[in-house]
Amino acid sequence: MISVETRSALIGLLLALLIGLSGCATAGPSQEALTVAAAADLTYAFTELGALFETETGQRVVFHFGSTGQLAQQIEQGAPMDLFAAANIVYIEELERLGLILPDTKQLYARGRIVLWTRADSPLTLNGIEDLTRPEVRRIAIANPDHAPYGIAAREALQTAGIWEVVQPKLILSENVRQALHYAENGDVDVAIVALSLSVPAAAGNTQPGRWVLVPQELYTPIDQALAVVKDTRHEQTARAFAQFINGPTGRSVMRRYGFILPGEEPLQ
Repeated sequence: MISVETRSALIGLLLALLIGLSGCATAGPSQEALTVAAAADLTYAFTELGALFETETGQRVVFHFGSTGQLAQQIEQGAPMDLFAAANIVYIEELERLGLILPDTKQLYARGRIVLWTRADSPLTLNGIEDLTRPEVRRIAIANPDHAPYGIAAREALQTAGIWEVVQPKLILSENVRQALHYAENGDVDVAIVALSLSVPAAAGNTQPGRWVLVPQELYTPIDQALAVVKDTRHEQTARAFAQFINGPTGRSVMRRYGFILPGEEPLQ
């Protein structure tokens, strides 16, 4: 017959063993999700890429989509990110200057483009950016140019076209480019200047697609997008692998479908 003391000791030993095994099962980096800070224009493309990467490697990827400027600020403040995919290389270069990324992982992965987006049922027919001055265009959404690269591009295009002063009273600023599109989708604005990557059929999925017109590239500085592994990551090898996946054959194929111009390729007409 086992004494109470012996039974208690055995139970304690069993619990300790179970806790130890549980810790071993979850402690390894490969068991944790890779955390990626990604610009809002990547919402659809990267969601698809994350699923493909998990299928291929078994590694789950969690995304934090938002304005590039705000994401960069979060990384500066110590947010636990593993990889940062910015909508403008300038933000990656600034983090490099601050010693917050691994310099050898810095790389271009895409060039973005902006479009004028309206709902499919909109009575407006827009042929070019100058049409935004028409009186029936009352509200225009753009991402906030204070911290969003696509908002900067929108403002620059309007300025270069010589219509900034006319349309400025019509502007509704959003936190990021995806929110600007959301305003247009909901009918809160008449038109939004947004990323092509959020507008193409691949992004529309099964929802009602809108209509979009490309804004000429010569009206704004090219939106060269870059990524890098965050210096304090605990999953460096996995982050490097996902970066390579984005710029590899599968990643480039997906990014191309979402309208991005890829490194080494000419702009599509």
